[in-house]
Amino acid sequence: MQWVRDYHPQPEQAKLYTTALTITLGGNLVLAATKGVAAYLSGSVAIFADAANSASDVLYSLLMVLGLWMAQRPPDLSHPQGHSRFEPLVGLMVTLSMAFAGYSAASEAYNRFVSGGLAVEPGLPTLVLLASAAIKAGMFLAIRKIAMKLGSPTLATTAQDNLSDVLTSTAAFIGVIGSDLISPLTDPIAGFLVAAWIFRSAFNAGRENLKFLTGAGADPDTREEIIKIVETVPGVERVHHMLTEYVGPGLIVDLHVNCDGDMTLNQAHTISDEIITQVEKIPQVDRAYVHIEPHDWQE
Repeated sequence: MQWVRDYHPQPEQAKLYTTALTITLGGNLVLAATKGVAAYLSGSVAIFADAANSASDVLYSLLMVLGLWMAQRPPDLSHPQGHSRFEPLVGLMVTLSMAFAGYSAASEAYNRFVSGGLAVEPGLPTLVLLASAAIKAGMFLAIRKIAMKLGSPTLATTAQDNLSDVLTSTAAFIGVIGSDLISPLTDPIAGFLVAAWIFRSAFNAGRENLKFLTGAGADPDTREEIIKIVETVPGVERVHHMLTEYVGPGLIVDLHVNCDGDMTLNQAHTISDEIITQVEKIPQVDRAYVHIEPHDWQE
């Protein structure tokens, strides 16, 4: 008896995940260490906030290694639908890590604000922040490209976090320059802006990954696309019932379609196979199940 769907390892997919993890972990380690030293030497709360964000990035990078390894394991008796839900679970952990970084940044900015701020000398801090923004921009482009190829919610969240880091480093840069040229309070104000952006990114990422974890259905546009594709298959009269559900980042589609009730079993089977083939070409669809029913069947 075949109790799970055939599983075919994809070396190219594993290679892309490895590349993404290497870029993410390596880049975040370098940036966290560099920003930490710069924050210590300069006393800038804006840079401290940015360093805290990078430190949280290192933590989630390590979680990604474990989670994505689990997500790529083949189906088994304990997880007959596969282990793909581990991936958005890791994405949710990334979200919590981002939220903690936002809290650390906001807390330090508040303490510095109530103490009157501190003028930060440009130089090392500005160079570190500009370099950080450039590196994170490169990481964002690389990870987003891989995420789109794989349809990975975790990597999409990671790419979004990298983009957020570009903006937070820019805000921190403005805070450092402003603390010297405008007012010492510019630095903690920039720290608040950094924290606010981190919280915003964490909220959006958390909402997206919860959708994959809780079995949400497809959006209306995707549902319409599926129905149109199915109703173009020769022999299909109409789709009278459809259920969609995310199992991890992959969409499961359960279809009930009306066909000629007098056709042979072989004809019905051919139509069913063609529907499955066409629906599973949609990038976010992992699997499709089809029930062929007589043309006047409504239940």
